[in-house]
Amino acid sequence: MTFEDSKSPSRPAKRVALATIVIQWMRLGCVGFGGPPTHIALLRRMCVEQRSWIDAKEFEDAIATTNLLPGPASTQLAIYCAWRLRGSLGAVLGGLCFIVPGLAVILALSAVFLQSHPPGWLLGAAAGAGAAVPAVALNAAYGLIPASWKRIGVARAQKRRWVVYAVAGGAAAAIVGPYLVVVLVACGVTEIGLRRPTRPHPAGAPLGFLPVVGAHAVAIGGLGAVVWEAFKVGALSYGGGFVIIPFMQHDAVATYHWMSGAQFLDAVALGQITPGPVVQTVAVVGYAAAGVGGGLLAALIAFAPSFAFILLGGPRFESIRANRNIEAFLTGAGPAVIGAIAGSAIPLGLALSHLWQIPFLAGALLWLLWVRRGGVVSGLVLAGLAGVVVALAGVPV
Repeated sequence: MTFEDSKSPSRPAKRVALATIVIQWMRLGCVGFGGPPTHIALLRRMCVEQRSWIDAKEFEDAIATTNLLPGPASTQLAIYCAWRLRGSLGAVLGGLCFIVPGLAVILALSAVFLQSHPPGWLLGAAAGAGAAVPAVALNAAYGLIPASWKRIGVARAQKRRWVVYAVAGGAAAAIVGPYLVVVLVACGVTEIGLRRPTRPHPAGAPLGFLPVVGAHAVAIGGLGAVVWEAFKVGALSYGGGFVIIPFMQHDAVATYHWMSGAQFLDAVALGQITPGPVVQTVAVVGYAAAGVGGGLLAALIAFAPSFAFILLGGPRFESIRANRNIEAFLTGAGPAVIGAIAGSAIPLGLALSHLWQIPFLAGALLWLLWVRRGGVVSGLVLAGLAGVVVALAGVPV
């Protein structure tokens, strides 16, 4: 798909130079701390407000549509904006420039945090930041509730379904980790069926396919398992970057023993405090499984669907948004995702290994859910610095 193939009536009259896309999207990848809200704000300021490359309405429509797609929405938005300016080549270059800086940083930090005998102060920083991660999960789920609650509808039966979907997702994240994706798909398909009862949805194929593929990945292990984990993150995760946590946690810690529970907490914290997409946490898991090659493979598989969605579906964004089945599926899967994110806080909390981490967790909950003056990055950094102080004071970390 090239720029000229686009049928959008708001197509810019002049193409942007590829060098400009490389420079500007690389800058976004370097300064994009804070997750999707920051990425969207930076893209809007650059593409709409400062340079008038993209119409404001089209930009808002692109936000809405990328949030209907599985995978990291802010990454897909960055790829889409580059595609609108210079077609397929621009999309590939822009997406890579947005992803690569944070990926390089997180792989370098993985080598430090996952080494056999890291220094004590570093262990303290990791334990402090890791203690705050369950609070980050609850905060992420809390922030998603209002829009999803409104989206399900106003009828009492619809609200009850929302609760059922959320409870199912939470229970799945806490109990049946490897098959969480099946629960999410089942909730989405159920909502389609309830909204269109006279037209049975052919759901048997995907629901039967996913457990088979998942079981096969569990059986073969190795790089095949890394590929499956990354594919779930990139192609089957709905509701933002943090839903990757319940997707990966059980397999990375309990099934394949790539990392300990504490190390997984470190991986989540690294994904939050590094620039670029939060989904890059998957690279830490890949690194733990198979070194730098595993980390790069995991990132490649996780981000490939985002490029495919934009390159193949960019001209069809309006029809995607108007598709009732897609809307119904995401309306059902959304509450399950929120429940899964909240439910992941249970095994994340159980992974804490020191009593001194409990007040850190309580402080993080207070900071994120009640005080709400500081963001996730600042909360994790503060918890990490406090962990360094604890380690230097001689407390076991």
